[in-house]
Amino acid sequence: MRVSILGAGSIAYGVAAYLANSGHSPMLWSPSGQRTRALAAGELLKATGDIEATVPVRIAKDCKDAIINADVVVIALPAYGHKMVMDAAIPHLTDGIPVIISSHCSFAALYLSKRMAERKVSLPIVVWGTTLLSGRQQGPTGVLVTTVRQKLDVATLPFSYQDQGHDLCTILFGDRFVKRDGLLAIALSNLNPQNHLGIALLNLTRMEKAEQWSQGGNVTPAVGRLIEALDAERLAIAAHFGIAVRTVKEHFSLSFHVPVGSVSEMNQEMDRQGRGGFGPTTIESRYILEDVPFGLLPTALLGKITGYPAILHESGISILSAAYGRDLKADNDILPALGIDGLSDVDLAHLSREGF
Repeated sequence: MRVSILGAGSIAYGVAAYLANSGHSPMLWSPSGQRTRALAAGELLKATGDIEATVPVRIAKDCKDAIINADVVVIALPAYGHKMVMDAAIPHLTDGIPVIISSHCSFAALYLSKRMAERKVSLPIVVWGTTLLSGRQQGPTGVLVTTVRQKLDVATLPFSYQDQGHDLCTILFGDRFVKRDGLLAIALSNLNPQNHLGIALLNLTRMEKAEQWSQGGNVTPAVGRLIEALDAERLAIAAHFGIAVRTVKEHFSLSFHVPVGSVSEMNQEMDRQGRGGFGPTTIESRYILEDVPFGLLPTALLGKITGYPAILHESGISILSAAYGRDLKADNDILPALGIDGLSDVDLAHLSREGF
């Protein structure tokens, strides 16, 4: 299948390598055009780590070129770029072309649904609870893939496309997808923001001083307990909607292949195996600049709508905003365009299954 990936960071490179290595034909579009210059000149994409492949990748000259040459479109870049990329893609998307959001956050699928409804275009939107893989770019043509996830939550908007969306993802990326009960389930399944809050908040000076530090090794019992308490807030909101979501302990076990234990114990085991990774070496990190406005804020909003306030999430937003000297909530450019904060829990649940 011809799969156009909107984005050109480590996740986009990893997805492109996976697809090409599986016999599909990926195309990358870099919004700035900077990262893909060497690939556009004919150099091959080299993946190492959990994916070992050296493959050709097509490079789109612009967003229109990417979309008109696609059977499937994948949005794969940080959340602060989602609205910008969607706005670039919306004029060119046509009926029936599936769009996969990797990974979904901040009800971006509803924004896309709303904008497509304004154009009277109907298409399925497939949302993932996290990314297919994790990794780091290695220069302009390389990516180190540190993990390919064994299990990945998936849902669709509208919900009636659920089976087809699951089948599509399986064809492209293998038998690893777990159907979840709609967009709300996915909105409550992305654990990175809560986990990164605990890790970043309690290791903030390490980040600010650009220290080299083990992330898994520094998820100490105190950090692990904070992450588990944040997880309890998320699980309470999910229970209010009657949604089954993976716990943080299940997430670490399935994503990083370690036995279930406390969050700290599992991270210490990842560190012993050499899979704990390194923490950010700057406070200009997606752990905060992406995850606070686009991850923690939507969960806090859901807490208010349901009457199950996510006090630790709200406190984390406030504390980090104070530490950064600015209102991090204001960075979210998707929620203001939706206006869902005035909806009831019933209306939001309906919208999250049917779209606009």
